[in-house]
Amino acid sequence: MNKSEFEQKISESNKPVIMDFWATWCGPCMMTKPILEKLAEEYADKVEFMPINADDSREVLEQFRVLGIPTVITLRDGKVIGRVTGTQNETNYRIMFEALADGREVKIPVNQFDRTLRLGAGALLVMVGISTSNWIVAGIGGVIAFMGIYDRCPIWKSLAGIFKRN
Repeated sequence: MNKSEFEQKISESNKPVIMDFWATWCGPCMMTKPILEKLAEEYADKVEFMPINADDSREVLEQFRVLGIPTVITLRDGKVIGRVTGTQNETNYRIMFEALADGREVKIPVNQFDRTLRLGAGALLVMVGISTSNWIVAGIGGVIAFMGIYDRCPIWKSLAGIFKRN
């Protein structure tokens, strides 16, 4: 699909759009494809589902700066409102479809395993960085640990809200 074909499809749609960037050689894409197709059928009356083969749609990939697949991008009124790169479970994809269908903000929550992994790895790097006086490693550890809690941080939410408006 080239850029003009894509823009024509988007302009013809009167519903919010979920785009799935995939490729036949991509194993994770083949795992998520049946999940997304099932959800696309369930939400067909409220959400437009658009699978886009990454190998055939270079211009569209460049337009949305897709660097890895699978990538799922949600659009409302032609504007990107959500983006997930990498394989997700059915629950997370369902959250995307429901939020888009209901007109809410599209957010994928951090699951408990990922949160624990980020906090643990970050704390370990902070400790190693402090014990070796390597402040770069400690700083990277702090950033990784913060990635485990950023979605619960009120200061981060305020700052993110300010930057979204601009």
